[in-house]
Amino acid sequence: MIDTGIKTLGQLKASGYRSRPVKQELRENLIAKMQSGEEIFSGILGYEKTVIPDVQRAILSRHNMILLGLRGQAKTRIARMMTHLLDEYIPVVEGADLLDDPLAPLSRFAKDLIAEKGDDTPLSWLHREERYSEKLATPDVSVADLIGDSDPIKAANLRLPYSDERVIHFGLIPRSNRCIFVINELPDLQARIQVALFNILQEGDIQIRGFNLRIPLDIQFVFTANPEDYTNRGSIVTPLKDRIESQILTHYPKTLDISRKITEQESRLLDEQKSRVVINDLAQNLIEQIAFEARDSEYVDFRSGVSARLTISAFENLMSAAERRGLLFGEQTTSVRISDFWGVIPAVTGKIELVYEGEQEGPAKVAQILIGKSVRTMFPQYFPDPEKFKKETDNNPYKKIVDWFSSGKTIDLLNDVSESEYRQALLGVPGLSDLVKRYHSDLPEAATFFMMEFALHGLAEYSFLSKHRLEAGLQFRDLLSSMLDGGEEDDMDNLSESDFYG
Repeated sequence: MIDTGIKTLGQLKASGYRSRPVKQELRENLIAKMQSGEEIFSGILGYEKTVIPDVQRAILSRHNMILLGLRGQAKTRIARMMTHLLDEYIPVVEGADLLDDPLAPLSRFAKDLIAEKGDDTPLSWLHREERYSEKLATPDVSVADLIGDSDPIKAANLRLPYSDERVIHFGLIPRSNRCIFVINELPDLQARIQVALFNILQEGDIQIRGFNLRIPLDIQFVFTANPEDYTNRGSIVTPLKDRIESQILTHYPKTLDISRKITEQESRLLDEQKSRVVINDLAQNLIEQIAFEARDSEYVDFRSGVSARLTISAFENLMSAAERRGLLFGEQTTSVRISDFWGVIPAVTGKIELVYEGEQEGPAKVAQILIGKSVRTMFPQYFPDPEKFKKETDNNPYKKIVDWFSSGKTIDLLNDVSESEYRQALLGVPGLSDLVKRYHSDLPEAATFFMMEFALHGLAEYSFLSKHRLEAGLQFRDLLSSMLDGGEEDDMDNLSESDFYG
């Protein structure tokens, strides 16, 4: 256990303290955690058998690394969590710009101070959370920002010539000595700036204007990059890429279950929202399915990716939509409905990049299409596949419902109606309640009505019914009569963005 009460170099020497390079520190602490069975990178879900083992191997190999993947794949979070593998505190020469190790000083300031005061050199202690530096690569980042430059004000104040290294103002990288340094979106960094990193990674050289300093900086470099950037905004120059020893590929959640756990973990819901709004498993699965549909959609640019932030924001909006409706009608508690998914659209439109075809459709319409496809994908998991009954009429579980609509009946499901009006509307469709009870007899009452509404949406997605946008909700009716009236299978396909947002 390190005694942070040590205040001088002499006391540090007497304690038997042993310095370690930061990469060795990470390696040894990782080994200790693995041997003790302690969880590493807790909260990073879905990477247990892919990304995390790769990161661990890179740390054991004492490699600089680059995390390569689309947006919203926890690249920066992984980098930040590496601080948990650092020692809780390390000693530094007090006042030194380069966080100098008292037992192996690098800077002119630290060397002169130790030469002057010897064992009385004052020390301070640096916590692991302070040993993390991060820079977002942007086109305006300069060599001076990252590496350093000569400081004319310092030269004037100290009355030093420009040839004296004490006039140097060090940049972010030297000031991150003995730390983890992260550059996010590396391809966005100009090529000439990337070149300035060559010698630091390889030799520890710092080249600042007329100075050529041999400073063996002790840094764990972590870079992040999005494959989209390689063609859209820039690239990683080959010699720099060659000097980054480990390239680790990240990915999106591979299953709905993992995606749900991430959403639940990251969503920022208040306790009062959780107590006021009840959400069922199917509604949560539909939220996650929207992201899966978006990643495969012909309207969405797959190179840009669909961030996990889409489902997090969509989940929060869904809960808020239900909460708002409950507040309008003075209900102490309420349950999520399919109609509440209209509140999800703003969360989706801001999280997807559209290709040309998607731009032609409009982001709001694409979001509605994705919600519809999510319903269609999930429907056969809860009810018999409607495709089997398009030609087969015997034993058709949907016949009674479809026949009722075929007789000219319609049902209006408005977004903002009380619970009693909502239930009364659904119970007015013969066969709908029986269908749900037949396949889901053990559901709570609120979830039963959600499943009834889900069944109507599913039948519309499979072209057994048609649905039409009203001013503040949907109308379900017979498909054939809609076609004879000159309407589309789903006239929501003809909506503009203004139809969604008024």
